[in-house]
Amino acid sequence: MKLPPVFWLRLSYWIGAVIDVLAGLSMLFPALFAFSNRLSGFVPDLSFRFMAGMGAPLMFGWTVLLLWADRKPLERKAVLLITLIPILGNAFNQVVGLSNGFLSLEAALPLWINQTVLTALYVFSYWNASK
Repeated sequence: MKLPPVFWLRLSYWIGAVIDVLAGLSMLFPALFAFSNRLSGFVPDLSFRFMAGMGAPLMFGWTVLLLWADRKPLERKAVLLITLIPILGNAFNQVVGLSNGFLSLEAALPLWINQTVLTALYVFSYWNASK
């Protein structure tokens, strides 16, 4: 059975929304950030808390954007392509974190897999809905 394009769009929006909520929560709660990035002994300083405090509302806002797109999935499918910018930007940032010793490969690899799968899902969903 072939699934309709709207299914793939909605799946993309909701998976992205859940991931964004989790990312926002990890910015609000440094212990969750440390756990999810396998950072033992992580003690956030004021600059980390400030930057994470700036990022968390953006993640929650992006969650709302994805849920808004879900209300008119076909008409708002371009939101998925726009969402590739923060996904790929975060992947690049993780490369930097790995290269300077902040992140371990064991922490970065699951993130890259997640970002690769999400990127493929978003591109497929957009392309499938555009046919």
